[in-house]
Amino acid sequence: MTAPLASVLFVCVHNAGRSQMAAGFLRHLAGDRVEVRSAGSLPGDRVNPSAVAAMAELGIDLADQQPKVLTPEAAQASDYIITMGCGDACPYFPGKIYLDWQLDDPAGQGVEAVRPIRDEIKTFVEGLIADIDARRA
Repeated sequence: MTAPLASVLFVCVHNAGRSQMAAGFLRHLAGDRVEVRSAGSLPGDRVNPSAVAAMAELGIDLADQQPKVLTPEAAQASDYIITMGCGDACPYFPGKIYLDWQLDDPAGQGVEAVRPIRDEIKTFVEGLIADIDARRA
């Protein structure tokens, strides 16, 4: 019998940069082994163009993604809730695995400044996948 998919919710303020890049990496690296969500406490009107460009350099397309508002339902439906600077706006639900990734905010930055943030996110996501796989073993 196969264990149910792990589900991950990435949360940052605008759901336009960090959380979108993390979700893109997780979809790309974990494939259909993980259900991926992202949301923001105050979602922006579009994904940061520099984040889209930085991810495109690695073959990950975020151009069709839209910032989404964080809902209690999305949090309740997730096994992992990973926050990235959303502060007290992030809901807490017992029984979830919470991680807080300290990352610079790419808002207003050019692609050159976003690349190191992107690369740090990739490292975090690779560690997350290893943790998910270890818990499912």
